[in-house]
Amino acid sequence: MSGKIYRIGDLARKAGVSIRTVRYYESIGLLQASFRSKGGQRYFDDKTLVVLRRIIELKNLDFSLDNIKSIVLMSREDEDGSKRRNELLHQYRNKLSLAIDKKLALEAQIDGFSWHIKQLESGIDFRECPGKDCKNCKFRDKCIFFSEQFD
Repeated sequence: MSGKIYRIGDLARKAGVSIRTVRYYESIGLLQASFRSKGGQRYFDDKTLVVLRRIIELKNLDFSLDNIKSIVLMSREDEDGSKRRNELLHQYRNKLSLAIDKKLALEAQIDGFSWHIKQLESGIDFRECPGKDCKNCKFRDKCIFFSEQFD
């Protein structure tokens, strides 16, 4: 075994997670101790630290633990990394597509709030909406209350 060896607390500190998180990830098969002492103390190596940091990265990218587990388990039988690479590309593309959809929806919501604020700040008597002033209202293109009947 080459590289550094970490006790569970050191590993957790290096990765910026709690010891409880490391134990949980180990219990569900995401992490494996490199070895245990006769007293049962867990020891982890640099490779485990890399795996733990990858798990954290994927969680921050909104991957579920089930998705992460399938990728981690895949690494144990994927010597050249091609299966993991292809799976990650597939997952990243899906996540990107979902993020773009969320961004577009959020931008539409921001636009909606913005024009409502402008409308309320404009001094227009919104209690008269819809009404006779609709045809001249500068907000009529976005207003759901505008009706051609007021033209």
